[in-house]
Amino acid sequence: MSEDDKFFEEEMSGVVPLKREPRATLSKSSATEASVDHRRRAAVAAPQVDRNVLTEEGVEPLDSWYVLEFKRSGVQNGVFRKLKQGRYESEARLDLHRMTIARARKELFEFIEASYELGLRSVMLVHGKGESKPDRERCSILKGCANHWLRELDIVQAFHSAQPRHGGTGAVYILLRKSEEKKRENRERFMKGRVPSDKM
Repeated sequence: MSEDDKFFEEEMSGVVPLKREPRATLSKSSATEASVDHRRRAAVAAPQVDRNVLTEEGVEPLDSWYVLEFKRSGVQNGVFRKLKQGRYESEARLDLHRMTIARARKELFEFIEASYELGLRSVMLVHGKGESKPDRERCSILKGCANHWLRELDIVQAFHSAQPRHGGTGAVYILLRKSEEKKRENRERFMKGRVPSDKM
């Protein structure tokens, strides 16, 4: 035995191991296991429902300089004129550059839906002016998609190609319908301080 071993043995001679508390064994409750199992089965069994209403049929590429414009009945001419002139500040913006049609369809649907839920009224979509290859010159597929898809969404009240300072015919201003929350806020603001006629 070496000197180090002897020294270690002498120093450790009176040491007693510490008493440990017994470890608790944790078991998952049967309710938790059943819940997890139920969710797993539901995730595997239930097919994902695509709520996206945008269709790819009937989409045609458009000339890169073609001006997009659309207005639903009920939209005032003055409101549409202000939209067309870019006088409404865009509260959100989506850029579709370099996206596939499938990805652009998904992104546009989610963007418009989220904007509406947030109570935004004026948003901008940048679709680009198309490919610059000689054989595809002046041909924009995503622009054609945007023109087709925006008409399919009921919450889109109007749209118009942007002013040159905002991207010109490579972008579009979009006016969304007021959300129910915004309508309620407007009613409350309008009625503030007024006495309803039935109380007079």
